[in-house]
Amino acid sequence: MNPVWVLTKRELSSYFNSLIGYMILAIFLILAGLFTWLIGSDVFYRQQADLGVFFFWAQWILLLVIPAITMKQIAEEKRSGTIELLLTKNLSNWQLVIGKFLASFLMVVITLAFTLPYYYTITRLGNADHGALIGGYFGLLLLSGAYTAIGIFASSITNNQIIAFLLSLFLCVVFQLLFGFIGQFVGNGFLGDLLSTLSMSEHYESISRGVLDTKDLIYFGSIIFVFLFLAEKMVAKR
Repeated sequence: MNPVWVLTKRELSSYFNSLIGYMILAIFLILAGLFTWLIGSDVFYRQQADLGVFFFWAQWILLLVIPAITMKQIAEEKRSGTIELLLTKNLSNWQLVIGKFLASFLMVVITLAFTLPYYYTITRLGNADHGALIGGYFGLLLLSGAYTAIGIFASSITNNQIIAFLLSLFLCVVFQLLFGFIGQFVGNGFLGDLLSTLSMSEHYESISRGVLDTKDLIYFGSIIFVFLFLAEKMVAKR
C-alpha cells in the first residue's frame, strides 16, 4: 500500500481516536451555524437565497481552526522523537509532508461536509444560484488547502505545538488580511498591486462569488506548493 496513504489514514484516524476531531467539528459548526442562521446579518436578515454570510464567516473561523488541526502534525513527531522512526521506514521527506498535509486537509473537508445541509436548506428557501454556492464551497476548499500548507510548514520548524499554532495563525493572518490592508493603504502602483495580489481574501472573494479565474487557481496552488516545499526542506534539514 502507498506509504503516503497509510500515513494519511493513521493521522486522520488519530483525530477521532481522541476528542480533538470532535472538538474541532463542534467549534466550527457552532460558530458557523450561529453566524449563518442566528446572529447579525444572517440568512433570514438578508432575505436572499444564498450562503454569502456563511462563506464570509467560514474563512475567518477556518483561520482559527486549521492551525489547531495542523499544529501537532510534525511538531509532535519531533518532540517525541518518532519522526526519526518514521523516516527510517520506506517513507521519504516529501511523502511524510504530503501525508501529514492530506490528513489535515481531509479533516477540514469532513468538517465542511457537515455544512452541506446549509446548501439544501438554501435551495428550499428560494431560487438559489447553484453556481455561486458551488463556487463558494470550492473557494473554501482552496483556502483551506492554503491554510493547511501554512500550518504544516509552521509545525515543521518547531517541536512546540503552541508555537506552531501561533506561527501558523500569524502567517495566515498576514496572507488573509495584512497584505490586502497594506495594499489598499499603499494605493495604486506596483507595490500596491503586488500586495493585493498576495492577499488570499482577494482571490477567495472572487471564487466565492462563483467566478473561476485561472490566476486564482494558480495563486492557491502556488501557496500550497511553496509552503509544502518549505516544510519538506525543514524536515530534510533535521
